[in-house]
Amino acid sequence: MPSLSRLQRLIGLIDREFDYERHQYEESFQNSEFKIQNSFVPGCRYPVEPVDWHRNAFDQIILTVNCSVSDDIGNDEFEPGKTVRFFYKKDDGSIHEFPHQCYIDSVAPGSLGLRVVGQNAVQSILDSSRAHFLGLRLGIDATSYQVMKSALQEAIRRDDENFVRLRETLVGTLSPRFRELPRVSCPWLNPSQADAVQRVLEARDVAIVHGPPGTGKTTTLVEAIIETLQRENQVLVTAPSNVAVDWISEQLMHRGVKVLRVGNPVRISDEMLDCSYERRYAAHPDFAELWGIRKRLRELSASPKTEANANYLRKLRYRQTELEIKIHTEIFDEARVVASTLIGCANQVMSGRRFATLFIDEAAQALEPACWNAILRCSKVVFSGDYQQLPPTVKCPAVAHDGLSTTLMERVAEEKPSCVSMLTIQYRMNRLIMGFPSRWFYGGRLQAAPQVSDRLLSPIDCPVTWIDTTACGFSEQVNGVTTSKSNPQEARLLIHTLKDYIDAIGPSRIDDELTDFGIITPYKAQARLIRRLLKMNYFLKRYRRRITVNTVDGFQGQERDVIVISMVRDNDDGTIGFLRDLRRMNVAMTRAKMKLIIIGNIDTLSRHRFYRELIEYIRDNGEIIEVPIPQQDM
Repeated sequence: MPSLSRLQRLIGLIDREFDYERHQYEESFQNSEFKIQNSFVPGCRYPVEPVDWHRNAFDQIILTVNCSVSDDIGNDEFEPGKTVRFFYKKDDGSIHEFPHQCYIDSVAPGSLGLRVVGQNAVQSILDSSRAHFLGLRLGIDATSYQVMKSALQEAIRRDDENFVRLRETLVGTLSPRFRELPRVSCPWLNPSQADAVQRVLEARDVAIVHGPPGTGKTTTLVEAIIETLQRENQVLVTAPSNVAVDWISEQLMHRGVKVLRVGNPVRISDEMLDCSYERRYAAHPDFAELWGIRKRLRELSASPKTEANANYLRKLRYRQTELEIKIHTEIFDEARVVASTLIGCANQVMSGRRFATLFIDEAAQALEPACWNAILRCSKVVFSGDYQQLPPTVKCPAVAHDGLSTTLMERVAEEKPSCVSMLTIQYRMNRLIMGFPSRWFYGGRLQAAPQVSDRLLSPIDCPVTWIDTTACGFSEQVNGVTTSKSNPQEARLLIHTLKDYIDAIGPSRIDDELTDFGIITPYKAQARLIRRLLKMNYFLKRYRRRITVNTVDGFQGQERDVIVISMVRDNDDGTIGFLRDLRRMNVAMTRAKMKLIIIGNIDTLSRHRFYRELIEYIRDNGEIIEVPIPQQDM
């Protein structure tokens, strides 16, 4: 079958991606020119100092590590749940890496809590810290690769009729099936949202809710889940990231739905922790008895081996197993929604669980192999997301080119358009901010809701502005360590522009309206530079809590009243790098609610058709401001 060869090809792509990441990881510290001290190194903290350890409520060893506060606040890669390894520099300059794999348990200014497996590992790390300056680096998440590969292999092997039908609908030649149902009444939804909910209910195999920016995708998906629960006892809700799973889970919980959150507790939001499997397990009425039995079993294991003891141990173990099964079953049976990341569906507590319907939120950011890990547990799939925004992260360019960055949602939407429902009314942007993205990415189908269509911070403001730096003589630079690009002069112009804009609108109006600002740039090096300049600007100090600086990736799913975009690229030959990935620009522009300011060299960027047409759109519907001379005083 063509579908099987396609899945087999995905296994090859996953293997190549893992090999590429492992090769990059092994080579990253072998470069003789690499310097740790006095430079920002992505995925690295140096030096760090292990200080003490303790056991948490789950009897896991947590090692406390002191470290310098990252210079890249707000965009730090050290997050709870990620894998890290200790290392130190030898006298010859080479790097020695510890074999012990650790997991980040908590992050605080100046310290990290690391979950370490085995007390011997902790002692080895503490002993080494007395003789060396230790560092930490992010490790490779080999488990996720193995989960994805195993899921693909199982999808190829499975031959039961229902699954084969679903597999051939998703990646084969079978057409999606639909049933006729009475129209559901959702008067609080707009027509396109109501149509999407109806289509989800009528689908027998697959449905897609395509939600462009600001169109109420989460609202629609929550309603579709609640309506599905009127017809089914339990559904599985997933997403590629813990943040996305927690967000949709919180919305369901606010609607009174009983949610069971499966996953690593350190990566679950505070609001969802009480819904986690571990918390529910510990709160079960029978847990006290189970804990007592486990304690008694540990005590008896050191007792003399007599026949009486052996019989007693057998009875205790039988009762232990009986209680474990009872608690586990009741926890799942009480839940209407089981929520997990796509990879988290491989959690052992999910063993044997099957669901009629699977919902995958943010499916346009999910690797296809990860989706199959959840699809194996269901009979019907509902994808939700926007494949005109950022794709999933694929580190190997050749593997991305060969298809791993193309999501299953995108493939199904292209090959089976009958299952796609697009949301068309957006509630975020001024209509002139919306206009160009709607025309280029969504066939001109987006409409601005009346309450946001002409919304501005000031009646005399223009919603879209391009500040042209062509005449300024600015230049892009390459960060020597990360190869990320920055443009220091453009960064200073951005700070100057933001100050001038606040002055023009009026600080009192900005304060009264609690206006918030987002500064977006495609490059991490530029984001770090802008943060430093922002800290040094006295005028903007009072607004700093309302100013967020991040890369495009960091801003997906967010919105701000005012968005300022630093394009960075400034050269004579029109080279724009990954600005050619137009979905990044779609994300950046559509974060703005009332004001969008783009700062960049028109001469460099207009060599590309997309930016040329965007600039013409702004000439006709906004304003182009040319900066005539280099800004020496910025």
